[in-house]
Amino acid sequence: MIAARFADGKPRCPQCGSDNVIYLEKARLFKCRTAHPKQKFSLKVGTIFEDSPLGLDKWLTAIWLIANAKNGISSYEIHRALGVTQKSAWFMLHRIRLAMQQGSIEKLSGHVEVDETFIGGKARNMHRSERARKIHGTGGCGKVAVMGLLERHGEVRTMVVPNVKRKSLRKEINTHVEPGSMVYSDALRSYNDLNYDYMHNVINHAEKYVEGNVHTNGIENFWSLLKRTIGGTYISVEPFHLFRYLDEQAFRFNRRKATDSDRFFEVLSMVVGKRLQFAELTGKPSCA
Repeated sequence: MIAARFADGKPRCPQCGSDNVIYLEKARLFKCRTAHPKQKFSLKVGTIFEDSPLGLDKWLTAIWLIANAKNGISSYEIHRALGVTQKSAWFMLHRIRLAMQQGSIEKLSGHVEVDETFIGGKARNMHRSERARKIHGTGGCGKVAVMGLLERHGEVRTMVVPNVKRKSLRKEINTHVEPGSMVYSDALRSYNDLNYDYMHNVINHAEKYVEGNVHTNGIENFWSLLKRTIGGTYISVEPFHLFRYLDEQAFRFNRRKATDSDRFFEVLSMVVGKRLQFAELTGKPSCA
């Protein structure tokens, strides 16, 4: 943990940054010998683990499990594996998802597939054509709109969007895709003006799904993995937490060629400077 937290392997005081610290074995805490001799701190301070009564052994095991579970891992599985309450396991997983959060500022470029989908809810009690319009067109019954952008042979970016109208989708494309890139989309009208800033290729799914190099199969494969994870492992996801599950799935997808150890240590390197409190997550007092 020291090596993952501090590049040179030297623990530092979280208040003054001094490496003149000593380890108190009985208390299992560090003490600053420079400016704060009366204050003690642990390696959890300033990380997603801060204020958690659970030991680092349980946290590290949870990180390994979620980082390497292809279809995710539920709080009930963590509860059984680690011997913690299901509520604590749920909170742990959300803290780890915070560490996994997408943070790249580099824009996607080259060949980029863009697509949108809806997560959650069911379009019930309506004609088949109306159900198709709601799910694949302008909205869904109880569903949340999600957009994905995939650089072929590269990363995926995902985000919750308010709707699938032109303004919402174009904003995300402009933010995440380098102008002049080759963009592939379906025939949704919201993408109609992309040719002004990008080389835009359209595949009309009413006619075919692939025409030479023109398709959105890559991002649709990601949607398939995401929906399998949510529907099979998490069963249902509250709309206001959905972005956290997107971050989790995107993290694993973007490191699909990495080893289990590489994924584990990368999450560990991302825990610093991030904190999620139980009250912030639920509006209730802390439990883990």
